[in-house]
Amino acid sequence: MENLRHLVLLFHLVGFAVLFGAWVVEAFGKHRITRFMNWGLALAGLAGLILAAPWGTDGDMNYMKIGIKLVVLIVIGALLGIGAGRQRKTGSVPPAIFWSIGVLTLTNAAIAVLWQ
Repeated sequence: MENLRHLVLLFHLVGFAVLFGAWVVEAFGKHRITRFMNWGLALAGLAGLILAAPWGTDGDMNYMKIGIKLVVLIVIGALLGIGAGRQRKTGSVPPAIFWSIGVLTLTNAAIAVLWQ
């Protein structure tokens, strides 16, 4: 069971890496929203929800941390949706939306690592 949990954690980390990596590539490029960002968000979110389920571990789950990370994930998803809509309509993403996506993605990772 623990090996399965580690496999889900791997998928969660890969999802973060795809989302943040695609954002970094675009930060040095055209500042666009790409499908890779959406796929990374979906993978990280789905794996995160699976990780939040009780796996029969002896330790207590930190539901406050999980809830805050979920809210940040939803905000990132909303910004990706709004940015993609603006990108289709005007051809560009507003800088505030684009940079907020990267900052919130890094913030979500920081919460995971630094909050004990």
